[in-house]
Amino acid sequence: MPRDTTTTTHPRRPRLGAAVAAAALAALLAGCGAAPAATPPPPQPAPESPAGLTTRDVDAWLDGVLPAALEREGVAGATVAVVADGEVVTTRGYGWADTGRAGGEDTGRAGGEDTGRAGGDGTGAPVPVDPEESLFRVGSVSKLFTAVAVAQLVDEGRLDLDVDVARYLDFEVPRRFPQDLTLRHLLTHTGGFEERFAGTITFDEPVELREVLATDPPEQVFAPGTTPAYSNYGNALAGYVVERVTGTPFAEHVEDAVLAPLGMTSSTFAQPLPAELEGRLSQSYADASGAPQPFDVVGPSPAGSLTASGPDMARFMLALLGDLPGGEAVIGEAERELLLSPALDESSLGDLAAGARMGLGAFDESRGGHRAYGHGGDTTHFHSQLHVLPDDGAGIFVSFNSSGSDGLATAALRRDLVEAFDDRYVVGGGAQTTPVAARTAPDGAAGRADAVAGRYVDTRGSATTFLAALGALGGTTVEVLPDGRLLATPGPGSVAPAVYEEVEPWLWREVGSDRTLPVRVEDGAVTGVGYEGAFTLRPATAAEQVGLPVVAAAALVMLVALVALPVGAVVRRRRGRPAPPRALRLLRAASWAAALSGLLALAGWAGAITAITSFAVVPGAAVRALQGLQLLAALGLVPAAARVVAEIRGRTGWARAAGALVLLLALGATAWAALSLGLLSPSATY
Repeated sequence: MPRDTTTTTHPRRPRLGAAVAAAALAALLAGCGAAPAATPPPPQPAPESPAGLTTRDVDAWLDGVLPAALEREGVAGATVAVVADGEVVTTRGYGWADTGRAGGEDTGRAGGEDTGRAGGDGTGAPVPVDPEESLFRVGSVSKLFTAVAVAQLVDEGRLDLDVDVARYLDFEVPRRFPQDLTLRHLLTHTGGFEERFAGTITFDEPVELREVLATDPPEQVFAPGTTPAYSNYGNALAGYVVERVTGTPFAEHVEDAVLAPLGMTSSTFAQPLPAELEGRLSQSYADASGAPQPFDVVGPSPAGSLTASGPDMARFMLALLGDLPGGEAVIGEAERELLLSPALDESSLGDLAAGARMGLGAFDESRGGHRAYGHGGDTTHFHSQLHVLPDDGAGIFVSFNSSGSDGLATAALRRDLVEAFDDRYVVGGGAQTTPVAARTAPDGAAGRADAVAGRYVDTRGSATTFLAALGALGGTTVEVLPDGRLLATPGPGSVAPAVYEEVEPWLWREVGSDRTLPVRVEDGAVTGVGYEGAFTLRPATAAEQVGLPVVAAAALVMLVALVALPVGAVVRRRRGRPAPPRALRLLRAASWAAALSGLLALAGWAGAITAITSFAVVPGAAVRALQGLQLLAALGLVPAAARVVAEIRGRTGWARAAGALVLLLALGATAWAALSLGLLSPSATY
């Protein structure tokens, strides 16, 4: 079992009374399309009424949950901070900041050399997580700080949330729509940008923010303000606006305007870390049994480069709640209102406004009638969640330094921890949802459920590059159950199936939860299903629905063809049969070459996409080579079709004619899938 090292700070006086209330749900690792992970047991059943939010009770609760969870899920270490009623209730450290396992030769990716971080001296001595000293990378929780920096400048009159950002920029952002692109859009993930992997996380020296944003930016594929599609690029662009308006590099401005005034002296957006903080950074791990991983550089730094300690994150939560002495000068009422209130309405979002809506950078995580906002964050192997309850004056922050044994363990773990915190200390008895049997379905529910049924793909993805092919590999399937409820597999924002019941026309709520699915209908057809305020599911295209099985079947045919052609030639020679005409031999060879090109391309795409989604770099030349192979396979349709005709006219037998026809169909299916899924896109970027 990982060593449990805990420190309790700031014993608090018991003055919560009825003023502690709740909400739940942490943002999951956005964009995950892996197989469902095993869901860990719930930390503890919620009491019928909220427990006293005291240092002693919180410490006992955390000690009863996290050590066993870390061991079960293969996570090396964690840091936790809890605030309530204007005070830090506790900061706790669990497990190891450095397991003592040295890495191998530094390859620039995983398993790099032991850096001696987190107090390690390279001798192999393990170092426990120190709740006061250990630093963790908080990933996209950084976006809240970017939003604060913008909100401050709005309050000062130096920025306007609702004018086109072109006013503040010194380069052009791709536009496909005539509407203004505003800071409000950027900070609510409604700028309309597709996703890009390149440069998001690297293991090289950081580059200037402007270069990251201005070099090969993502395409705008949705009208601004209309379709939530989580975007690191959009948030980082807002950070660059801060840099432009203040004339100070973003990391320096946030340190001067946010971190230092809040007393967050152990926090920084700088990459690499300043010398005085570098030795305090926890190592990160794929899982607790592995070697430490190298420092990962977040390219769009305002979207995810913050490093912080648990006590510093506690101070930030208190400032968000308006409970930090002196914090009003940094995050005043105006800034809190922007961060912790819905930033868009139905005039922009349409039907999607019926569900959860983002504040300026903050997710709505409300549940059980209690308002809550927060943000999750992930780097390669650090995984974090911040969650505050503004009406109840409470909050929790947790960060893990490992992905866990199945790679997704911390997604469920941090969500369950936050929900258990709410249930134990605020809601009492869990989220208060009306039982299915106690309600009558809205009129017309059956027809609406049938309309929603189908397969969907997340808008957080690529639409104009070869990574559009990912739409055929993942997605969510929605089907209607016999009782009229909807079954989503997997549930949006989750890795497990979820059941939803309609609570209002075109609004479904997860059974046993407050998570909702608002459905947008245009001209009688479902065009989007929203979730968590920053994401939308869109109906899958035909290629996304059947492309994978079609390509798999085509690959099998091409493989058989590659084997059959030389085997057939050997059999013919042994039986003394005359060789076919030279023209037919050439057509067979050309179709065989097309099949080989198609198979090599498909294998190459599989390898490239796997590498890219693991944040490895795939050179543009390699992408072009794969596209060249794919194009050769598509051009092979011409000799393949001619071969079918030649086999029939030459009376070579029904087996050869049928084989030629099946190969033609396989090449045609592969070409259709390649064109439809972007594998032949003019762009080689990702």
